[in-house]
Amino acid sequence: MLGEPRTGRIVVVGASLAGLRAAETLRAEGFTGSLTLIGEETHPPYDRPPLSKQVLLGKVTADRTGLPQRRRLDADWRLGVRAGGLDPVGKRVLLDDGADVPFDRLLIATGTRARPWPRPDEAALDGVVTLRTSGDAAALAARLDAGPGRVLVIGAGFTGSEIASACRERGLEVTVAERGPAPLVGALGGTLGALAAKLQRAHGVDLRCGVTVTALEGDGRLTGAQFSDGTRIDADIAVIALGAVRNTEWLAESGIAAGPRGVTCDAGCRAFDMYGIVTDDIFAAGDVARFPHPLFEYQLLSLEHWGNAVAQAEVAAHNMVSPGPRRRPHLTVPAFWSSQFGLNIKSVGVPTFSDQVVIAQGSLKDARLVAVYGYRGRVTAAVSVNQARSLDYYRHLIETAAPFPPAPGAADQRESPVPVPSDVPDPKLLSHGPTVALTGHLPDRRLTVVQPAR
Repeated sequence: MLGEPRTGRIVVVGASLAGLRAAETLRAEGFTGSLTLIGEETHPPYDRPPLSKQVLLGKVTADRTGLPQRRRLDADWRLGVRAGGLDPVGKRVLLDDGADVPFDRLLIATGTRARPWPRPDEAALDGVVTLRTSGDAAALAARLDAGPGRVLVIGAGFTGSEIASACRERGLEVTVAERGPAPLVGALGGTLGALAAKLQRAHGVDLRCGVTVTALEGDGRLTGAQFSDGTRIDADIAVIALGAVRNTEWLAESGIAAGPRGVTCDAGCRAFDMYGIVTDDIFAAGDVARFPHPLFEYQLLSLEHWGNAVAQAEVAAHNMVSPGPRRRPHLTVPAFWSSQFGLNIKSVGVPTFSDQVVIAQGSLKDARLVAVYGYRGRVTAAVSVNQARSLDYYRHLIETAAPFPPAPGAADQRESPVPVPSDVPDPKLLSHGPTVALTGHLPDRRLTVVQPAR
């Protein structure tokens, strides 16, 4: 397309955080054409982080978590309908209700959904729930208000740990089951995982690591659970916190490089097709995107972080309405935060992309510290616990591939840190899926190319 493509028809599939921020950026950058947002949920876009925190604590209701619109969108909202397919040749999004929506450029921002309990008969028991949507949060908060005897949380990643924290703050008995060696270990490694385990137990959590739930019991209603070590508990609620499933099934026959690990795109958010050819009119952003990052050996990176959804959506939108020379890459350093058990945890970089870690500031004993991660002699991540003021300094070290360990005296260090192995486990050993995943350089599907006879 010659000139600046600020007219025509743009369709955004996914009406959550990434979709909304992309739409706002499109209008901010002068797009004057037709803009359509398609979303499976009937609700306008809302904020998800409060669902496992303030909503479960009763500090805010789920219907008060809506995302503010920063500008007038003048958009056609198609809410309460799923995208069922994509015709990239005819340039149409096919909807489950039988309609189709034509486009000139498309943004895929369909995000993720909660991974369900794998046994459908047990998942159907009253009291077995997941937490992903605002409806999920409202329903779980109501169940917690009723005062259950015990809550079982299956999976000790960030969502599972935040749910357990909310239950304990409410004074509820809670058991957390995690196949891995500690809570949060899949995201933060062994050192901070051990700290998380200590703090959960200190707050009264019945934490069971190295075990799996072998059965959820009940006759119509959940009554308890059995574990792989032969023990069992009574429970009224089981929250399934096994991670997320990327919403890519609707792209299965489209020829786009999409699969369980996400939609593969380049650093400019342009989607690849299944043969590795980059498209010029189909883009991806947010939790569903899988993109290369130069700070992490150009591995394809999948992120389920609020900040990444915003930053990547803005880059995608800019590139959708800009000619080639004016397009820019998505190079934001990953960052996230979590509040649980009295801790404020913030991270920059990718802690799992590491082989060593040091406590660069503070101490594990005081649960007030900055842990810095390194890989092959350079800084790749930093995680603060109740001490976030230095993270911008460590972000700079990550961006400049600074030597690891960081020099003594940097950012108010008081003593020379001693590196230890970061002990990041294989994700296959965990109950929950990772919120940050380095997925290598390979596509989700391997093709066999058969040349015609000559």
